[in-house]
Amino acid sequence: MFYLIAYDISNDKRRAKLHKTLCGFGQWTQYSLFECFLNEKELVMLHGRLNQILKPDEDNVRIYHICQSCQKKTETIGSSPPAEDKLYLL
Repeated sequence: MFYLIAYDISNDKRRAKLHKTLCGFGQWTQYSLFECFLNEKELVMLHGRLNQILKPDEDNVRIYHICQSCQKKTETIGSSPPAEDKLYLL
């Protein structure tokens, strides 16, 4: 499943931790926006890590689930469209 993750965190230390964590799950595309292809297990792991980092009363993270048919309708101007990394085993 494709996820779009956006965040607004005022604390520099937590924002840096979140950014580093999200780098392990997806592609950083804009200042506070990540595109991630995650299976159910990876999504659960991500939620666990977010719970360790975030302060719900101060931080805001939104995870948008983008279905495959909606992803095909995504318009991209100025860069390549989101694509899942392919893994080749030899």
